[in-house]
Amino acid sequence: MPMRSPPRKGILVIQPLPGIGDMIWHLPALHAIAAASLEGCVTVLTKPRSQADRLLKADPSIQQVLWLERNPGQHDGLLGLGRLVKLLRRQHLRQVWVLHGSSRYALSCWLAGIPERIGYGRGLQRYFLNHSARLPLAQTRGHPIELAARLLKLTHIPSIEEEPRLVIDSLAQRIVASRYQTLPQPWIALGIGSSEPYKQWGEANFIQLARHLGEGGGSILVIGGAGEQGMGQCISAQVSQWGIPAGEALTLPLEETAALLAKCTLYVGNDTGVLNMAAAVGTPAWGLFGASPPLHHSRYIHCLVPPPGGTGMEAITPAYVAAELRNSGVVHGGFA
Repeated sequence: MPMRSPPRKGILVIQPLPGIGDMIWHLPALHAIAAASLEGCVTVLTKPRSQADRLLKADPSIQQVLWLERNPGQHDGLLGLGRLVKLLRRQHLRQVWVLHGSSRYALSCWLAGIPERIGYGRGLQRYFLNHSARLPLAQTRGHPIELAARLLKLTHIPSIEEEPRLVIDSLAQRIVASRYQTLPQPWIALGIGSSEPYKQWGEANFIQLARHLGEGGGSILVIGGAGEQGMGQCISAQVSQWGIPAGEALTLPLEETAALLAKCTLYVGNDTGVLNMAAAVGTPAWGLFGASPPLHHSRYIHCLVPPPGGTGMEAITPAYVAAELRNSGVVHGGFA
């Protein structure tokens, strides 16, 4: 007798945008799709740069994370398409959501034999989707948050959160509490990381801002990645010389960074994924938007833009940021 194929089960969500912030933006869609499913969870296919395995480590809505390796990677080109199809076939999925306009991913799912295929339907992608609900052609472009929300509404999937909410890993919480327990509260996070040089505010600016913020008491925590390790150490050393308690959170695992952000009273930093993480754990996050469009998807994100007549990151001075924070009531000779 021929071998019977395993029953198809499970839902795949393809979200190929590479950044941490991109994944944060899609959390409401991931959670809504998972909540509406029989399984209560989804598999996510995304790029390694998103660090989704660590970012979503504690999220019960995420069953597993699969890696999409492109530009460069094993899923590039025609041979790469074949490898991607093989990867998808092994999952024996019953449904896929393609949260991107590329026809390549919809084609891969069609070739892999996934029975139900849902997506935005941009361009050639429409030919590889088979769900009855499709976005009108005029609505297949826009911000990723808007596109996902349109598709969910069209497919009658109810939203379960108004903005991204990140689940904190309990072990990471304990590690962070132990590591930084000697630093007095409140904790103020400075996000010095930057994926692009034009978004980087600079070491000198962060040092001066830390001096302004440290006058109100509490501790300064410098958050960044491997590329900012030297800068972060210089900032914390200078701040400590002024007698302001300072700690370094450089190159932490992403789940520990999230746990740390959740314990902070305030976050100020460049427009990066960590800014989105801070907002997604409910910490007021002030972003420096001198070189990128302001974000408005979260009530926790507050946009610091150049004052009238100024342009670029250089127009946002430490004194200006400190004044904006005081005017907003966040700081006032201490914390409000």
